[in-house]
Amino acid sequence: MLRPILRPALFILVLGTSLGLSGCETVGKWFGSTDAPADAKDAEYVERPIDQIYADAWKKIRSDEWEDAAKQFDEVERQHPYSVWARRAMLMSAFCYYQANKYQDAIQAADAYISLHPGSHEVAYAFYLKAISLYEQIVDVGRDQTNTEAALVALQDVVQRFPDTEYARDATLKIDLTIDHIAGKEMAVGRYYLQRGDYVGAINRFRIVVEQYQRTTQIAEALERLTEAYYALGIYREAKTAAAVLGANYPGSVWYKDSYKLLTEHHLTPQEDKGSWISKAFSKVL
Repeated sequence: MLRPILRPALFILVLGTSLGLSGCETVGKWFGSTDAPADAKDAEYVERPIDQIYADAWKKIRSDEWEDAAKQFDEVERQHPYSVWARRAMLMSAFCYYQANKYQDAIQAADAYISLHPGSHEVAYAFYLKAISLYEQIVDVGRDQTNTEAALVALQDVVQRFPDTEYARDATLKIDLTIDHIAGKEMAVGRYYLQRGDYVGAINRFRIVVEQYQRTTQIAEALERLTEAYYALGIYREAKTAAAVLGANYPGSVWYKDSYKLLTEHHLTPQEDKGSWISKAFSKVL
């Protein structure tokens, strides 16, 4: 998956703030250099001035030691909680944890930033980092989808709160993929029921896809599976309707060919019943 957008902009943002607010020449020099002070120590053991902590953090970044960099930025908040630097360091910590694939730590840091600085110019990025950290924890459709649902809520939050930002545009793309994933979970459960001969259970799952996730890539298969399940139950009117709606919307798909073959082999043909819930579900969208 893609890493967060505007990474360079975030780094420039922190650099500009530190230079503009600290008045410390050494900070600007260290940010542009390749070495931290020779006597830099681990954050856990030595209390240090802010500029030295930042220099140590950026040394870790240049070495792609993202988790260690995040811990350095955490030290700014711990040792200098009331400084202007602490706010920026909190956001940098969230970013570095994300880069290290420490998603829960990234979410925690982003949430802390949002709670403490809801009106800052960078809060949109904190919301985005939280959403993308949840998004990248989405697992395959055969497992629990708690993270998927949480990711969807977080991505939608970014779009609703910051509609004119680049974060919103990227989140919108990921919302579509996340919804498709949720629909895929319903399909996986439906196929399981279908294989076990639990046709009513299967129909209930495929119905969710047809009624709630029509714009996903799962819809054609859902209609074909409905054709199978209704035919197995002897409810031919719904089976023929599912096949007819499938043929009208996806005439060249392999799913329609399978549905058509199933019906015609048993002397039935696709025929839409306008009173069917399947037909009504599609008419609402179209």
